[in-house]
Amino acid sequence: MKPRYLVLAIACLAAFAAPNLAGAQEQRPPVSQCQAIAQSIPKVTFASFSGASPLVPAVSEGEDVKLTFLGHSTFEIDTPGGIVIATDYNGWYRPATPPDVVTMNKAHTTHYTLTPDPGIKHVLHGWSDIPGEKADINLVVGDAYIRNVPTDIRFSYGLGGAHENGNSIFIFEIAGLCIGHLGHLHYELTDTHYTEIGRLDIVMVPVDGGLTMGADSMSRVIKRLRSSLILPMHRRGPPVEAFVSMFGKDFDVAHAPDDSITVSMRTLPKKPLIYVLKGVQ
Repeated sequence: MKPRYLVLAIACLAAFAAPNLAGAQEQRPPVSQCQAIAQSIPKVTFASFSGASPLVPAVSEGEDVKLTFLGHSTFEIDTPGGIVIATDYNGWYRPATPPDVVTMNKAHTTHYTLTPDPGIKHVLHGWSDIPGEKADINLVVGDAYIRNVPTDIRFSYGLGGAHENGNSIFIFEIAGLCIGHLGHLHYELTDTHYTEIGRLDIVMVPVDGGLTMGADSMSRVIKRLRSSLILPMHRRGPPVEAFVSMFGKDFDVAHAPDDSITVSMRTLPKKPLIYVLKGVQ
């Protein structure tokens, strides 16, 4: 190839390569506000990113997040930007508005469905179908950044015993709030888990007293997380008071008149509050 043609070819390649490099830079992962060690965040998938900077999750002008208990361990989370999320979605407990995102866990069929409504854009499994692999979720949808911390299943109804990394703690970062759903947590978390989770302002916690963990073990997890707002769920058998009795004067307790609560960074309780929504009692 003659020198002038070689130079022209290199210039053309550079012209095509430059936009691709710029695009790659724009796909850098958002910085988690909740993780204790932000440098360890893995690659993220941007599903609908509308923020001004590629380094932070999109945040709308509003600041109120609404959480509604639908049943068992399913909560509806409504973001300021209009995104609807349903946790531990099994198809039985459904938000009034079709959800944009559903999360699932695999302990038993009250926590997932393999036949979700095809209109749901993002169906997030808390497990991997590849043996030995972990579910790895990092997703921005509108003004919500969603990630997971895998945990093991001690036993699994109808699925044959233990399942390593079979479940996930899902974390939703919305309007500056760090919101965690513990799913079907079967054992006390390790220091590594707590580091991966980071800060949780709000936590949805199973209080069945045995199908997941005993009330004393679960209370130790909650105390370690130091959340401002604790929302019991997944009550089977023992009354909620069996869980509440594990906490002392450092925690307030209130029973809600309805099934939802609206909260923001400004309105988080100053003292940790166990807030029992209608339908959980």
